[in-house]
Amino acid sequence: MIQTYPASSRFEYDKGWLKGGHSFSFGEYYDPENVKFGPMRVCNDDIIAPGKGFGAHPHSDMEIISIILSGRLRHEDSLGSVAVTGFGGVQRMSAGTGVIHTEHNPSDHEDVHILQLWFEPTERGKQPSYTTGEFDTAALDGALIPIASGQGIEGVTDLGQDMTIYLSRLEQGQQIDFRQAPGRRVFLFVIEGELTVTGEGGTSALGRRDTARITEMPELSLSGSSPVFYMLVDLP
Repeated sequence: MIQTYPASSRFEYDKGWLKGGHSFSFGEYYDPENVKFGPMRVCNDDIIAPGKGFGAHPHSDMEIISIILSGRLRHEDSLGSVAVTGFGGVQRMSAGTGVIHTEHNPSDHEDVHILQLWFEPTERGKQPSYTTGEFDTAALDGALIPIASGQGIEGVTDLGQDMTIYLSRLEQGQQIDFRQAPGRRVFLFVIEGELTVTGEGGTSALGRRDTARITEMPELSLSGSSPVFYMLVDLP
C-alpha cells in the first residue's frame, strides 16, 4: 500500500529564526494518528536563520540524523563533540542513556537547511555517541546512495537501527528499481521536483515536499516525472 501525504498536510511553522514543516507529531503539533511509522518518529524540514539555532537541550534513547541540504550546521554536545557540516555531510547522534547538545547556524549571511530524522533504537540504554559522515554528492545522479545505515554497509555512517537512509537524483524519465525483504517499510520524501512511485497494484505521484509511507510492496519503481531529488528510508 502507498499512503501519500501532500506537503500541504504537514504542520508548518515560522518562528522568524526557524521555519519549515513537521511530517510527524513533534513539539506543539500532536496528532495521535500521526506519531510514528515503524521506528521512525520525526522528519523535520528545518531552515535556520544566520547566527541562530537550538540552545542546549537533552535527548535519550533516540537515533538522530541531520542531513544538511544547504548552508552549514554546527553541532556541540556534552560528549565533547564539535562539528560543522555542509551538503554532502551527515551528523549522527545516538542519544542512548542521555546527551545534551546544541545545533547552530554559524554563518552570518546564509540560512542552513536540514532534514532532521529521529528513529527509535534497536537497543535502549546504550552509551551515547556522536559521529559525522560524508557521501559523494555527484554519485547521487541516477542512483540510490546509502548515507546512513544500521545494516553494516562499509563506509556508510552507522545507525543503531535495522534501516538505511538513501538519497537520489533522477532526470525526467529516468527510473530506478528498489527491492527490499517482504514485511519491511519504505518512507519517501521529495526534496525537489516530482517523483512517480509504482508498486504491485498501485502508482502515486509525489511533488516537492510530499511524502509517502509504503507497506507490503517489496518491489518499487521510482521515476522522475521532472528532475527530482528525493530521500528513501528502508525500515523494519
